[in-house]
Amino acid sequence: MDFSKLAELLFPKSTSTPEEIEARFPVRTLPENACVTRIGPSPTGFVHLGNLYNAVIGERIAHQSGGVFYLRIEDTDSKREVEGAVETLIRAMNYFGVSFDEGAAADGDNGIYGPYRQSRRREIYHVFAKKLVREGLAYPCFLTEDEINAIREQQTANKENPGIYGKYAEKSRSLTIEQIKENIDAGMEWVLRYRGVMTDEYISVEDAVRGRLEMPGNNMDFVLLKSDGIPTYHFAHVVDDHLMRSTHVIRGEEWISSLPMHIELFNALGWKAPIYCHTATLMKLENGGKRKLSKRKDPELALSYYQQEGISPDAVWEFLLTLLNSNYEEWRIAHPEADYREFPYSFKEMSISGALVDMDKLKSISKDVIGRMSAQRIYDEWLGWCRQYNEKFAGLITKYPEKTLAAINVGRNAAKPRKDIESWKQACDFMSFYYDETFTLCDEMSEQCSDEALRKAFFAKYIESYCHDDDQAVWFDKVKAITEKLGFAVKPKDFKKNPDQYKGSIVHITNMLRIALTGRANAPDIREVSHVLGEETVRMRLDMWK
Repeated sequence: MDFSKLAELLFPKSTSTPEEIEARFPVRTLPENACVTRIGPSPTGFVHLGNLYNAVIGERIAHQSGGVFYLRIEDTDSKREVEGAVETLIRAMNYFGVSFDEGAAADGDNGIYGPYRQSRRREIYHVFAKKLVREGLAYPCFLTEDEINAIREQQTANKENPGIYGKYAEKSRSLTIEQIKENIDAGMEWVLRYRGVMTDEYISVEDAVRGRLEMPGNNMDFVLLKSDGIPTYHFAHVVDDHLMRSTHVIRGEEWISSLPMHIELFNALGWKAPIYCHTATLMKLENGGKRKLSKRKDPELALSYYQQEGISPDAVWEFLLTLLNSNYEEWRIAHPEADYREFPYSFKEMSISGALVDMDKLKSISKDVIGRMSAQRIYDEWLGWCRQYNEKFAGLITKYPEKTLAAINVGRNAAKPRKDIESWKQACDFMSFYYDETFTLCDEMSEQCSDEALRKAFFAKYIESYCHDDDQAVWFDKVKAITEKLGFAVKPKDFKKNPDQYKGSIVHITNMLRIALTGRANAPDIREVSHVLGEETVRMRLDMWK
């Protein structure tokens, strides 16, 4: 077989040489040990937590090393592509604070290593596909879908590995150049396959996350170009990561089984393979066990879920860092006020077991993150979220800016500051009692305060003695005096020791007051809340209970 002649037959329009393409994408001039990373999502319209999970890794190792982090769109499957998906992805990454140095952008490309959409790099792939044909490492395969299904059935019956290889590839491998030309002239569809070599040898690859991986070498005649001339992932990512000069390829562990094909392609093309980093699968607990997060079952897999719930992007980042590096929480305790980007991220601290997406843990982290924010920042970010997802509450925030800022500050200056807000959506519910327009009774009075006559007596005495300007000590002395007059224990421990001697304790009294003013039993300090509400509102709400 004259492979050069075959290459010209298959790719008559591909006139550039590999050397010319290499010259278009020069080796990057970067500091020593700088990393070049990317994410390569498909434009399906579904941007998921796994995209951000891998983006955090890529962004951290690139920017911590003085390198480059870029966005490449892997849009070689037009059937799955959704209109506007690229813009949706870019907006989501911007929302979560992922910054790309170059790559695909909403209005085109940013950078000299583009195009950054694989669908626009067809001519580049064909140059290297032609090179492989010319060297006898690739060939056209005319097997029909029915023929491939028949081969698969035979392999299943024989308990053999599925695929086109060895004797199952002979029909296409043995075609003469004349037969190939006849098939092409007859309009028969073909794919370009890599010519694998049957081997018993193992390959050894150093994975940045998992250490040394050893597995059987490739035996498959896998597809390089589909019948429409568009490359498969296997071929496209090898060509692109070489030409875009990626130093690390970060992807899910489901790609480990494909590693022998990819390493063989790099070797066949004479290129140095990047460092592969196969990350753990995102999991969740269910019925006492773990399972993979599901697009169909788990709303928290979609990045849009975190936006709609109003979970701070900073909280999501910190949560992912706890999944990615086992020492992040220890670092955060030692650096409570530091920016999470100061954390020295490392592959060495990554787990290879499934990463558990625990929403309760995320909520706890989110409370800590928001607790470290200034009141003004909370106000601004909360308002920004409300303008998109809760227009009614955005109106309240802007109508009462001073009250809102004061409400946000309640409990934040205590020795042990309260951390009540876990998301902007939850903040709309938790903070609703500060506004007459959204105030509602959520909780019932405790059993100890269920007697209507008792309640009326308490609120009458409280309003009679109430002075809005009282300091904390004076205010509390008045509450204690009323508590004692009504037969409740001033000290909660006294009620616990002798429950028969008291109607209840001061805890029940103050909770009754808390419910009257805020509508709920779990609310911040009553006196602080009263000063945010204002004397007129306090008296109005308490008058309802006299």
